[in-house]
Amino acid sequence: MVVNKRKKSGRYRGSQTHGGGAKKKRRGAGNRGGRGNAGSGKRADQKKPSNWNEDYFGKSGFTSKSRRANDVVMNINLLEEMVPSLLERKLAMKQGDVVAIDLKAVGYTKLLGDGSLKTKLKITVPYASAGAIEKVRQAGGEVVALNVAAEKEQ
Repeated sequence: MVVNKRKKSGRYRGSQTHGGGAKKKRRGAGNRGGRGNAGSGKRADQKKPSNWNEDYFGKSGFTSKSRRANDVVMNINLLEEMVPSLLERKLAMKQGDVVAIDLKAVGYTKLLGDGSLKTKLKITVPYASAGAIEKVRQAGGEVVALNVAAEKEQ
């Protein structure tokens, strides 16, 4: 049988201290060890295990809106160094004097234009910077950007 239990807050109405002793005893946050996570032992060697898995310790920061979070970038000078090994592993194909590379298959999503290029490359990549596209064209190659957004970004 369910019994309706009367709340203690109702019983304490009119008692001034609600069973807390003298009026001075339950004032402020000092009687509960401070506010929030105070007393967690952050500055001493007694970290409380309840805080270890939370975001209380360490940095959290913010993520910049100007950078896509999952871009894995490759510069053209590093790509030129990788061409022989990519040909060995059959991740790149030689078509006459041009080497065709699908950077997405290799694991890169954006091509950047740092360095110089001597090899003729036909590069297929989701995103590419304007400088990278220009340097590949100057070397006699071409860049095929897969997304329309990548072409607007150039």
